[in-house]
Amino acid sequence: IAVINGGKVEWSRQYGVRDAKTGEPVGAATLFQVASITKPVTATVALRLVEKGVLDLDRDVNGYLKSWKVPENELTREQKVTLRRLLSHSAGLTVSGFRGYAAGEAVPSMLQVLDGTPPANSAPIRVDQKPGSGFRYSGGGYTVLQVLIEDVTGRSLADLTEEMVLKPA
Repeated sequence: IAVINGGKVEWSRQYGVRDAKTGEPVGAATLFQVASITKPVTATVALRLVEKGVLDLDRDVNGYLKSWKVPENELTREQKVTLRRLLSHSAGLTVSGFRGYAAGEAVPSMLQVLDGTPPANSAPIRVDQKPGSGFRYSGGGYTVLQVLIEDVTGRSLADLTEEMVLKPA
């Protein structure tokens, strides 16, 4: 936990153990996966692009994607994967979350993650539920969203996050 006051860390505390076997405690320098905290930040970038007219919430994302496409199947014939559905976890996409990669482990490209090819350690991201038919948490959907944002803008999500979210905050 860190309390920030006036742009400076006022105090911080750590709780828990970093290794369940050894009981080694968490410390101020312990690194954690950022994980799903990135989802609301990514959503903010996407919605800023909607606000600027760069993206449309209800357009088929395959119209935006250049480096990869959501594979079409019988579930996407009538209902498409849209930005609104990616943001709300209702696009019908697989892969709820990712375990991450240990230090020294090979890290896949985004395309390898999307297709589930080595060194990716997750299944391919595919539509296996009719888009718009219901909620299902999808880290895979946000992976598609990252690629979409980068394909459309020609910029990294990290740079856009800095410019559109972190600096203004």
